[in-house]
Amino acid sequence: MGEGQDARWMRLALALGARGLGRVWPNPAVGCVIVRDGRVLGRGWTQDGGRPHAETMALAQAGEQARGATAYVSLEPCSHHGKTPPCADALIAAGVARVVVGLGDPDPRVAGSGLAALRAAGIAVTEGVCAPEARRTHRGFLSRVTQGRPMLTLKLATSADGRIATASGESQWITGPSARAWVHGMRACHDAVLVGAGTARADDPSLTVRGLGIAHQPVRIVLSRRLDLPRGSALMQTADRVPVWLCHGPDAPLAACKVWQDAGARVIPVATGPGGQLDLAAVMRALGDAGLTRVFCEGGGMLAAGLLAADLVDDLAVITAGMVLGAEGTPAVGAMGIAALAEAPRFALAETRVLGGDALSLWSRG
Repeated sequence: MGEGQDARWMRLALALGARGLGRVWPNPAVGCVIVRDGRVLGRGWTQDGGRPHAETMALAQAGEQARGATAYVSLEPCSHHGKTPPCADALIAAGVARVVVGLGDPDPRVAGSGLAALRAAGIAVTEGVCAPEARRTHRGFLSRVTQGRPMLTLKLATSADGRIATASGESQWITGPSARAWVHGMRACHDAVLVGAGTARADDPSLTVRGLGIAHQPVRIVLSRRLDLPRGSALMQTADRVPVWLCHGPDAPLAACKVWQDAGARVIPVATGPGGQLDLAAVMRALGDAGLTRVFCEGGGMLAAGLLAADLVDDLAVITAGMVLGAEGTPAVGAMGIAALAEAPRFALAETRVLGGDALSLWSRG
């Protein structure tokens, strides 16, 4: 089969796998297509909670027709026994003749052993098809495995002059309904939504996905060194139904920890840095240890500045409204102490888009 056809089917596998983004952590959102003679015999993607795996779903659909077929898998099939048997073994047992993968799996439990098992069984293996696209799709999982932290997307919704509120604190709504719908879609494809304590106190956000007909909800995370958050907030009232995680410092009162735990929240202690604030690198490592692969940060300005300064932002999403609030408005990003342009974090423009009356620009570190 030609390279063009391999890329065609791999892109389908990647599109299928993307359906699991935000829903399968700590596992990768893998897609799989079983093909023979240009006909799709089975297709699958990692299911909610991380299992069944994509290969299992596709092979079950293909049945006996999988024998002699080609399997396109967006990430190297697993080779270790976890809560499910290895997918490499399942492909071997099904009798597929060829396996095409987009990317190898750096997880030490796999790391080439899945492909080696396939080759040892006499199955032809082709690697690296649509590798850049596969790396993009799986970058959250790859980040957790190789860097010990989830990938992070920072969202800024601002006026044309980079303000997120007026001098009096009014902020709803700077951007329009199309932009807000896009934000809900982004929440849905991330494992968690992150805000700082200031945003939680000022806005009393729910941080849920609404208006899209989606029942699944991301984890809602608040960074609060002393857990000095409103007790009657929307987050506390719903913590027993939609996950709430609170990252706090060592000086958070035990009574506050207990109140939130009793409400159904998970409290995560993390170290503080030299300035007494939460160490954001430690926060991200803790979230990676908890299994998260993709985090969507929605503010506020001090948290945005801290994440940028610590080089923890992978993607930057900026929604700009056609209004100007002036210098007295609240800036989207807090002080970063940058004295020279060379010190500023730089991102590459990946995409621009119109969202109703607003403009979206997506920037990436790679």
